[in-house]
Amino acid sequence: MDNSSQTPAPWHGKIRAALARAERAKFTRLVPKSARAQMKFLRTRAKGSTKALAERLGVSGSTVRRYLTGASTNPHKYLQEALAQETEEEWQPQVRAQARQHAGTSGGLVISCRAYFGFGPYGTSDAGRMRDLTVAVAPSHAAAILAAKESGATDKDLHELVADAIADAYFRQGGGGRAGLKVEFTDVDWLDISF
Repeated sequence: MDNSSQTPAPWHGKIRAALARAERAKFTRLVPKSARAQMKFLRTRAKGSTKALAERLGVSGSTVRRYLTGASTNPHKYLQEALAQETEEEWQPQVRAQARQHAGTSGGLVISCRAYFGFGPYGTSDAGRMRDLTVAVAPSHAAAILAAKESGATDKDLHELVADAIADAYFRQGGGGRAGLKVEFTDVDWLDISF
């Protein structure tokens, strides 16, 4: 049996999480914190359907009604996490859309990370090593990354797009004599993205 297919990649989820944090940083109002406020908000997003909201959260309709009326206030851990996640995903969709459009058309992204980068032979200054980088990524790369995320691209596909964007911005520097340079981008310690 091949265990490599069961081991998560080192970048698994880091890019999606960084993009979600970047979107949350653009919020102009605070996200509801109480279970009742979150339930009310999510029910409006479900067009007033308690049944649809209950199915989305994986709870019964009576559970949703108890939180909406204030009869229950302290959700168990699963429900608390589901409420927080679903509320953040639905919060201020127009603000998110504007931030994504700006990044994809004129603003680009700023990517900061600590990861293993390299493209040259061992013993040279181009040899692979852990590097801390902060680079401004062109809007064309930002548009490709955001479009891939929205279309449900895999973590591996997102990783390759981010790697190519960083390589263009930092290592290839717009082409020149390094236009075809293949850059290795692995062992991502941390990654942060901002619009």
